[in-house]
Amino acid sequence: MLMERSLLQPAPLLRLAIAFILGIVAGQVLAWPLWVVLAVLALSTIVTVVSGRWPYVQSVLIVACFVLLGMVRMQMSHDVSVERAGTVRTWFLEQREVLLGHYRQAVSDEEQYAVLAAMTLGDKRALTKELRETYSVTGASHVLALSGLHLGIVYVLLSLLTMGRRRHWLSQTVIILGLWAFAFLTGLSPSVTRSATMLSVYALFSVAERGRASVNVLSFTALVLLFIDPRALFDVSFQMSYAAVFSILLFMPLFDRMMPMDYLIRHRWLKAVYRLAAVSVAAQLGVAPLIAFYFHRFSTWFLLTNFVAIPLATVILYGALIVLLVPPVIPVLVWVVSALNSALTVLSYLPYASIDGLCPSMLQVSMIYVAIGCIYLALLRLFNHQR
Repeated sequence: MLMERSLLQPAPLLRLAIAFILGIVAGQVLAWPLWVVLAVLALSTIVTVVSGRWPYVQSVLIVACFVLLGMVRMQMSHDVSVERAGTVRTWFLEQREVLLGHYRQAVSDEEQYAVLAAMTLGDKRALTKELRETYSVTGASHVLALSGLHLGIVYVLLSLLTMGRRRHWLSQTVIILGLWAFAFLTGLSPSVTRSATMLSVYALFSVAERGRASVNVLSFTALVLLFIDPRALFDVSFQMSYAAVFSILLFMPLFDRMMPMDYLIRHRWLKAVYRLAAVSVAAQLGVAPLIAFYFHRFSTWFLLTNFVAIPLATVILYGALIVLLVPPVIPVLVWVVSALNSALTVLSYLPYASIDGLCPSMLQVSMIYVAIGCIYLALLRLFNHQR
C-alpha cells in the first residue's frame, strides 16, 4: 500500500475540516446575509441527500455543505458567546494560587519562579521582557506556553501510571480526567483546551482500537473546536499548534524511512536522539513561516535548543508533579529550572542565534507552504519508487 493511502485514506474528516475552515474564512470576508447562507445550506443538504445514486457528486456536495456550514457558524459567532464551566474553573484557579504561593515560599530567584510558574501552572505574569526575549531568540517560547508539548508529557506519565493499557476503557477514562484536571488547574487556556481535546479524542480512539487515525483525530478536534468557537481560527496559537502537529504527522513517516529502523532499534539512545531531531525539524517546517509572519524572526539554533529544552522541560513537569507528593524535593526542581535558564541564555548569545526583521506577506507565506508541500510530495514519490 502506498504511503499516500496510509496518510489520507484513514482520514476522511481532513477534507471536511478543510472545507469548514474555508467556510469560516469566507464567512469572515463575505458580507452575505445569514438567511441567504442558511437557505443555500438547506437546499444543498436536500440535494446531497437525494443524490445518493451519484457518489462522486454527493461527495462534492457534502464538502460544499461543510463550506456553507462554516460560513453559517462564523456569521452566528458575532451574536453567540461560549460559556464555560465557571464554578469548576474558579475552584481550580484557587488551587493554582495556593500552589503558586508554595512556589513563592520555596523559590527566591524571580526568574526561576517565573519559569516554574509558567511551565507547570500556566501563570506567565512573572515573566520579564528579558526572559521572554531569551526564550524567543533561542526558539524555546513553546516551552513557556502550556500547549501540546506539556499535555503530551502528562499523557505519557498517566499512561505509565495506568500500566499503558491503551485499549482499556477504565485506564483511558482516568487519563482523560487527569488531562482535564491539569487543563483546569492551569487556567483552561485555548492552547491547553485544544491539546486536551485532541488527546482525549485520541484516548477514545485507542479504546476503539483506532489509535493510528492521527490525522483523523486532528481533523475531528479542529472541527469540534472551530464549531464551538470559529474565531479561534484567526488565533496565532491555534494556527501554530495545528500547523506543528499536522507537519509532524506528515513528515515523521518520511523521516522514519530515512534511517534503517533495525539499526535504530539496536541503538536505543541513537533512536531517541534521531526522533527528537526529526520531530523538531518536522514541527519547525510547519510553524517557521507563521513565526516569520507574526513575529518577524527565525531561530537558527532551534534544533540545539530543543535538545536542551525538551528533556529539561520534561524533567521539570514530572518534578512538579512529584513535588505535590514530596515537597522537600523542590530544590532539585529549582536547580533544573536554573540549568534551563542558564543554557538558553548561553544559546541566545551564539552567533546568528536569530534572524530578525523578516516581514513576509501572506502571499509569500502561502507560497512557502506550497514549496514545503512540493518537497513532501517529492520525498513521498522518491520513497514509494524505492519500494
